[in-house]
Amino acid sequence: MFPVQDGFHRSRLAVVALFFSLGFQYATWASRIPAIKAQLGLSTAEVGLLLMATGVGAVASFPLVALLMKRLGSRRLSLLSALGLALLLAAMAELPNYPTALVVMCADGVLVGALNVAMNAQGAALEVRFERNTMATLHATFSGGSLVAALLASGMNLLTASLPVHFAVAMAVLLVAVGYARPGLLTQDKPAEPVEAAAASSAEQADADPQAGRKRRRLALPARVTLWCGLAMAFGTVTEGAMNDWSSLYLKDVAKASAELAPMGIAVVSVTMVLARLLTDGRRSAWGDGPIVRVGSALAALGLALALLAGGVLPALIGFACVGLGVAAVTPCVYVAAAAQGSDALTLVATMGTVGLLAGPPVIGFIANASGLSWGMGAVAACALIVSLCATRIRWAPAARTTHDSAPLAAQIEAEAL
Repeated sequence: MFPVQDGFHRSRLAVVALFFSLGFQYATWASRIPAIKAQLGLSTAEVGLLLMATGVGAVASFPLVALLMKRLGSRRLSLLSALGLALLLAAMAELPNYPTALVVMCADGVLVGALNVAMNAQGAALEVRFERNTMATLHATFSGGSLVAALLASGMNLLTASLPVHFAVAMAVLLVAVGYARPGLLTQDKPAEPVEAAAASSAEQADADPQAGRKRRRLALPARVTLWCGLAMAFGTVTEGAMNDWSSLYLKDVAKASAELAPMGIAVVSVTMVLARLLTDGRRSAWGDGPIVRVGSALAALGLALALLAGGVLPALIGFACVGLGVAAVTPCVYVAAAAQGSDALTLVATMGTVGLLAGPPVIGFIANASGLSWGMGAVAACALIVSLCATRIRWAPAARTTHDSAPLAAQIEAEAL
């Protein structure tokens, strides 16, 4: 038998493979949008509709994913959806016409929605089972997968312009990742969570004192907790997505940065976000999820607002860095809080995050068209502030988990499993 610590790392690497796969698959086809556009002879508006089809599929997947999570569990659903995303690259490489492309991209959105929920459920279960924070690191590997896909696309473009060849190589990478993940994934989504224990205790007290039980149920308000998680996720992804879509344009048109410097907006946000996520799990152990999300999102709002007031390239880059550092922990921490409420809550919160990611950048664009891009970026700062306010209403996990060795507790868990 493997040591307990090896068991944790083996399972974490398996979940890492899932996060890597989602980022890699998304960036693979996104990097070849120009080739797909040329292959089908699409206009810019048709490309926009094609991208929207992916978002529609992800949003529409909510009831299906909720059902599949109950029927299959996160382990089987994550493997099936990751396998489906790998095979879907073969269909994307040989799209015969535009209507077929719309169907394929909508199916991609459904599978992305399924894998997003299932892999985050695995990550949350991993934290509960071993009482070790790891969700932020998992989300950092999603960005790592996107980076690897971008590098692969660049390299393949140097070798061949063939879309089928590129996607065949990418599909092989994904199949290897899925095969690697399969043995190490957890089979149980909710292993003895403290929330469940508290619920059982409340039920016993309710039997003894019905009036006290009704009072406790009124105070718990699980639907409202889920709603606050969903709002925090939605406004957090609005902030994240808008920075990726509008930061370069702000630098060029408002801050008057050079063409060479304008792309640094995305680079600053991406690098600071990845670095912050790699360091966040240790801070979660020391401070707890709630303070990190509240303070981080407030930092993002304040830093961006001050940068907009100051004007100029350097203040803008500093403000963008504050956003990357501040919102990095929002998504992983909110997923953990939602998973503690059950698979339905996790699925709903993930869907609201997708809605924010899709609807946020266009809304910011409408504001920019009406009042100027500075006001549009100001709305991004307001979204970050809303996340901080929502975080005050969420039931967060205690700061008891650790990123260090938890051998005694993990040994007890494994002994009970045997």
